[in-house]
Amino acid sequence: NSGTAALHMCVAGVGIEPGDEVIVPAFTFWASAAAVLHHNAVPVFVDINPKTYCIDPNLIEAKISERTKAIMPVHIHGMPADMDPVLEIAKKHNLKVIEDVAQAHGARYKGRPCGSMGDAAGYSTQASKTLSSGCQGGLFTTNDEMVHKRAALLQYFGELVVPGREREEQQYNAYGLGWMYRGDMFSQAFIRSQLKRLDENNALRVKNCNFLTEHLNKIKGLETPFVPKECYHAYYNYVVGFKPEELGLDISPRTLREKVQEALRAEGVPTGQWQRLPVPAQEIFQNRVGYGKGC
Repeated sequence: NSGTAALHMCVAGVGIEPGDEVIVPAFTFWASAAAVLHHNAVPVFVDINPKTYCIDPNLIEAKISERTKAIMPVHIHGMPADMDPVLEIAKKHNLKVIEDVAQAHGARYKGRPCGSMGDAAGYSTQASKTLSSGCQGGLFTTNDEMVHKRAALLQYFGELVVPGREREEQQYNAYGLGWMYRGDMFSQAFIRSQLKRLDENNALRVKNCNFLTEHLNKIKGLETPFVPKECYHAYYNYVVGFKPEELGLDISPRTLREKVQEALRAEGVPTGQWQRLPVPAQEIFQNRVGYGKGC
């Protein structure tokens, strides 16, 4: 019923237990960390590569402890994370890999679809996403039967249920601390139909973004998205940076951004900011209010 629920089922599915640690990028939507907290586990934050905005694999091993059980790379803005070194580190330390693909439906890393490389993946399909149910929703994927069984159990109250035979066969006996994460059937049917159009829609968006990059690159003071050659960027967001020094201006990048946004608004062009704070800077972590009493 949401991308957050799908990510939580990834955490549950790979066998994370209370007190276990999961490595999460510090720059993401906070649902990435919330999915870990919802399972009474601990998100441990790692900084990002400032060019791709994805987790920096070079910083991961320093944060691994005896309690670390998984790494959660986030394919942010539609940009694939640098997965080969992440997978190599996970293999070396016997860790699970959970892919957060909430914003990267159809993005590819070295030809491999995002979500297909780790042990489990969670996707969001809410209204703003490039693969959208039109309202709320999420997708959970794995190619591991045990991961699937654990997730399926906990996404339906922790009960063993055969879809369509609830009344005939349901035991009404919870085998674990489950949740009610079932999705809406009409939204799910709509998503199945949209999946057939995903590659075509992505190709059109990429073409438009490439056109935008080609022309914005001619303007001093702007930094267009960096796309590594091994990545197929799905462009959930098109991110622009600002460099006032290229224009000989003694102002901050923020001031230049605000002035550009003001000018664009005057021309009827909508722009906005996404995620103004890194996740560990947010109130829930700074003041430890998640569980109350400083926890």
